[in-house]
Amino acid sequence: MSRGPDAGVLLERALLRHAIQQGIDLTIVSAGWTRWASATFAGARHELLLAAAPSRAIDAWIADLPDAEFALRGHLVADLTVESHTRIGDRVEMGIGVLTVEER
Repeated sequence: MSRGPDAGVLLERALLRHAIQQGIDLTIVSAGWTRWASATFAGARHELLLAAAPSRAIDAWIADLPDAEFALRGHLVADLTVESHTRIGDRVEMGIGVLTVEER
């Protein structure tokens, strides 16, 4: 029996929805995650490379991203950081790191 999409898939979908709401055509260039646990929590560390066309909207979206709220079924976004932000020709690339924690 399938339990549904994992935290990585849910996070990717949430990021795409959030970007679309801001009028941004976002592309996920690469994404990966590793399991993470502490004495009291379990979850995953996610690394994503995102790309979009340069615009004021993408600049604002990137600036606001660490404070954005994301609804992930069964998971919480505990931390989100923009680790890199570069312009390459007609494209903006950003690397983000996200820590998700499983809800109990």
